[in-house]
Amino acid sequence: MYLQQLSFINFKNYTEAEISLSEGVNAFVGNNGAGKTNLLDAVHYLSLCKSYFNPIDTQQIKQGADFFMINGVFQKNGNKEVVACGVKRNQKKQFKRNKKDYQRLADHIGLLPLVMISPYDISIIIEGSEERRKFIDNVISQTNHHYLDELIAYNKVLANRNALLKQIADTGRYDPELLSVFDEQLIVSGKRIFEKRRAFMEAFTDIFNRHYQFISEDAEQVQLNYESQLLNDDFAALLKKSMERDRILERTTMGIHKDDLQFNIHGMPMKKFGSQGQQKSFLIALKLAQYTFLTQKNGFKPLLLLDDIFDKLDDNRVTKLMQMVSNNDFGQVLITDTSSARVEGIFEKINVEVKLFKVTEGNVNA
Repeated sequence: MYLQQLSFINFKNYTEAEISLSEGVNAFVGNNGAGKTNLLDAVHYLSLCKSYFNPIDTQQIKQGADFFMINGVFQKNGNKEVVACGVKRNQKKQFKRNKKDYQRLADHIGLLPLVMISPYDISIIIEGSEERRKFIDNVISQTNHHYLDELIAYNKVLANRNALLKQIADTGRYDPELLSVFDEQLIVSGKRIFEKRRAFMEAFTDIFNRHYQFISEDAEQVQLNYESQLLNDDFAALLKKSMERDRILERTTMGIHKDDLQFNIHGMPMKKFGSQGQQKSFLIALKLAQYTFLTQKNGFKPLLLLDDIFDKLDDNRVTKLMQMVSNNDFGQVLITDTSSARVEGIFEKINVEVKLFKVTEGNVNA
């Protein structure tokens, strides 16, 4: 699968742009603030129906405009897929596949799988557990529609249960029957999500380890562990045991919404003891493992977007990484960087063709 053509109007700092891409490596070079990352974000919209960086759609509209439009022509398994996304102020986001509107955006997820690596990803390491759960959910959702539906159902019941706990605290009226209904619904969805996450992590961890060892040339020992309250206890028993605590805190303290990933280097937390280069290598290995997992599950190669990843990596790791993503295990790659000479030098060194685009203040030219 690859993106053949990309065009957009009034998207971020672009008034209008249209480009044709290579099936292999495409590099967008220019100064910081020119709009290189915005190009990748437009592709992310077409794949996952949202910005990679900002959840508020209207904030992607160019200043002074009333709407933005993004169009992409993809080639997938010999078929053409035309995808369009439109956002107009004070109106619902529109998403079309081959000129037909989606009734639910969730139905599009997984059709055009994508993996993006960005400096923004450092939040996966340094921020709270929600960022790491988002990572797991993003990967599984691109291979399993039922998982996304289950996740939506779980979060809805969780919100209802938390609202009831707050109501009980405010009014003093305890409704055990309604609470029991929410508990049963939470347990059904929660167990299904937990089993999918556990099965995913069992397959994913080995893939991650292989990628990290390749990038680092076995320079460090890292560990990736899945943490969940459901690993050692039954969900129903956990909810029963935490009832008094939940009523005091007015929220649900047990469940898969507390799951986390533990990242270690030499047995110590990566967040505190990993250098910037080691953290970046860890994140890249995490995302490349995501790419491999999606390829294995879907039977075709996703898009790979690499935003400003050469910074804070030594030359050897950069070369190893580019060798990896340029071989036959990977498909179309989109890269951003500030230096055309660096990009050309890297790919000349590994004897790989690259299509170069120059980006200048909202304009892009091959």
